[in-house]
Amino acid sequence: MSKKVVVIGGGAAGFFCAINLAIKNPSYKITILEKSPKLLEKVRVSGGGRCNVTHACFEEKELVKNYPRGEKELLGPFHSFFTSNTIQWFKQRGIEIKRESDGRMFPITDSSQTIIDCFMQEAKRLHITINTLVGVESLSKKDDHWHISTNRGETIIADAVVVTTGSAAKMWQALEHLGHKVIPAVPSLFTFNIKDERIEGLSGLSVDLARVQVQGAKKLQTQGPLLITHWGMSGPAILRLSAWGARQLAEISHRFTLEVNFTGKERTEVASLLLAFKQQNPKKALDTHALFNIPNRLWKNLIAHSLKQNRSNPVQNTTWADVSNSLIERIIDTLTRSAFQVTGKSTNKDEFVTAGGLSLKEIDFKTMQSKIHNGLFFAGEVLDIDAITGGFNFQAAWTTSWIAAQNI
Repeated sequence: MSKKVVVIGGGAAGFFCAINLAIKNPSYKITILEKSPKLLEKVRVSGGGRCNVTHACFEEKELVKNYPRGEKELLGPFHSFFTSNTIQWFKQRGIEIKRESDGRMFPITDSSQTIIDCFMQEAKRLHITINTLVGVESLSKKDDHWHISTNRGETIIADAVVVTTGSAAKMWQALEHLGHKVIPAVPSLFTFNIKDERIEGLSGLSVDLARVQVQGAKKLQTQGPLLITHWGMSGPAILRLSAWGARQLAEISHRFTLEVNFTGKERTEVASLLLAFKQQNPKKALDTHALFNIPNRLWKNLIAHSLKQNRSNPVQNTTWADVSNSLIERIIDTLTRSAFQVTGKSTNKDEFVTAGGLSLKEIDFKTMQSKIHNGLFFAGEVLDIDAITGGFNFQAAWTTSWIAAQNI
């Protein structure tokens, strides 16, 4: 039986849902509506233009731990369509997905255009209609059919609707008018604005493994590579912290104290290693031999900061033999518990991720259908689901889109 299905949103989730729906139901008439002139823009810019398709995590219970919002709800869906399914799906279409050392997975071409071309070719092959510059003004249901009013003054009638519009405000308003609850959006996956002499002029330097924590909030603590930028700090450690703390940090206007452990080690281990180095290298200058894989220029700044705070030692020409016990303690504090004042956030607008969206309590995660309205389905970032960086957001999009497609 032929049905008409409208997918609202021409991004990753929208295309993946439409394609899989057309594969399962060749007789269905499927239309994608996209309000902008561009399609698959987040796919295009993801991973620096390489498209971070998924993450090399092959245990469902481990994968869900990367979702600050959606962890409980995604466990069941991941048993239906998982990382391995994603890899196989693309392989069947001639696209090999490779794994990098940090677990991120990209097309072997290192180009997001490979994924975009795949989706566009599949959509063409399956006779999916794609309409750009068509925005949805409102949604309503009459006589078991959906009526979609657009910015072109037309009304499209469909048997089923899939909403994949991310954080589009107008779509959220339309869903609220239908009786759905929408959790307000706050930024996630953002970098921290910090002005501090310890990192001034060091843009581009990175620390392989750092621990970062919001001071006074033990639960808001992550670790990983840390990158110093023109505006402050970024890198996986910071982005993960921003995701887990998205709502709490928004409540305090992204102004807080960040504690950084540049060594990634416990304080006692750092103390032991410093004392051993001092005994073995008493004549070496304190600021010229960086330890713990900390970049040389950053090490110099951190040591200079420690010396300034310890007036019993001169700033220059200090050797390890000159280091007093009190200065050792100060250096350990600087390396493992440096406090930085965060004064705001910075976000790559092209890769903007939000925490917020449709309340997960109102979705049947076995089908991705609304619990309030039959024939209304959801996938991707329109849901109150988001993840840390590394391909996890795309995997949630593929999974929810596939399940919606199988159940329409």
